[in-house]
Amino acid sequence: MEAADAILVTHHHKDHCKRVTVERLKHPEALVLAPKSCVKELSKDIRIIKPGEEVAFERATIRAIEAYNTEQGSSTKKVHHKGNGVGYLITIDGRTIYHAGDTDFVPEMRGLGRVDVALLPIGGTYTMDIREAVEATLAIEPRAVVPMHPLHADCTSGVN
Repeated sequence: MEAADAILVTHHHKDHCKRVTVERLKHPEALVLAPKSCVKELSKDIRIIKPGEEVAFERATIRAIEAYNTEQGSSTKKVHHKGNGVGYLITIDGRTIYHAGDTDFVPEMRGLGRVDVALLPIGGTYTMDIREAVEATLAIEPRAVVPMHPLHADCTSGVN
């Protein structure tokens, strides 16, 4: 497998932030961006990024966006607290990809600007469900949407 030049970590949960995985995937000179909540697992060999901050990397611009659960959101387990995780707006050659991270539909999604592709979680347990993802899609108005973050085994929605 070819090594990655950049790795963007959204938050500190073990299914998203694992030192052994990052080490296996990264090029020796790779940019590893992550929120401060990942320092314990990934050490200080990362570049800490906060919501609203922007990093220029080769031909890309990467901006961190808030990612969290809300009281009114449809996630059944509210484990993503504001300030601990991020999503990313990645712009390369005039095209923008939005990776929302683990989140509900949050107000910060309304001001993203032009988005060509939105990667939105629809799991319903730790993230928004499909109905809330549709609301987010209508607010973001991307050219294309890719659903992500499948249902977890402990989800009792009855969806296979």
